[in-house]
Amino acid sequence: MRWASALVLCLLAGLAAAQADYPSRPVRIIVPSPPSGGTDIVARVLAQHFSKAFGQQFIVENKPGAGNMIGIEAAARSPADGYTLLMVASTLVLNSILYRQVPYDPVNFAPITLAATAPNILVVDPKLPINSVADLIAAAKAKPGTLSYGTPGIGTSPHLCMELLKYMAKIDMQHVPYKGTAAAVTDVIGGQIQVAFATALTAKPLVDAGRLRALAVSGPKRVEALPSVPAVAETVPGYEAMQWYGLVAPAGTAPAVIERVHGEAITALRSPEMKQRLATDGAEPLGTTPAEFAAFIRRELDKWTNVARAAGIERQ
Repeated sequence: MRWASALVLCLLAGLAAAQADYPSRPVRIIVPSPPSGGTDIVARVLAQHFSKAFGQQFIVENKPGAGNMIGIEAAARSPADGYTLLMVASTLVLNSILYRQVPYDPVNFAPITLAATAPNILVVDPKLPINSVADLIAAAKAKPGTLSYGTPGIGTSPHLCMELLKYMAKIDMQHVPYKGTAAAVTDVIGGQIQVAFATALTAKPLVDAGRLRALAVSGPKRVEALPSVPAVAETVPGYEAMQWYGLVAPAGTAPAVIERVHGEAITALRSPEMKQRLATDGAEPLGTTPAEFAAFIRRELDKWTNVARAAGIERQ
């Protein structure tokens, strides 16, 4: 019995020592999407900071495909030793709502921090007499199902942004899915459709050029990239539909490791470099505790499940 107890104590001591030395070799940060997107930008700034702070290489590994599911599954199946991290976007939650077969559980990760959020921009054809969210709601209620809006496809962030607006404002508009945001925005400019949600990266240059009219941002408050554009919530109280980026580890990763990575992540997220790199995408660095991020993921799951149900979106 004493021998067994001594063995357990030795194992625990060895584990504690290993965690204290973390990281003792390179760490990979999986990004489940292609380079240059918002998720990749956040991951690379964090990786650069971690490499300097910890004295070990943190390497970003892009694993795109299957709606981010290939990269997320790879992280979920990795050893929970702190040497694989995952920088993931809202798709972590949305995939489980949109697809029948998802090879991971969105709540079965070790959250580290909600790193950044970015709103979508509600835009309309500037030739229309619609100058505000209130005008859009009034026009939609006057002729239900007549106005049409474009998205990059069923279940995408812009689609769910509009479905949430329809649900909360009790309006009806016709959905026109495209193969990408750029195609939808082009048809708003051309007058084939009237409305769309788009990222700031796509919408802002066209708004500045007068080719689109920005009605609102989908986040809870205005953003620095478009300070004169109100939030949808200023007209529809409680509305919030953000793209977000978060850092997680495989479930079971030691709390001591999570704590160390979290501390340095918060330092990086508060840096001027992070703020500058995200500004072009209309995104803002955030930084939460692991517990706050875990609660956020569960709230997102509940909210978008209800929105998908109200919109009649069936799992594919």
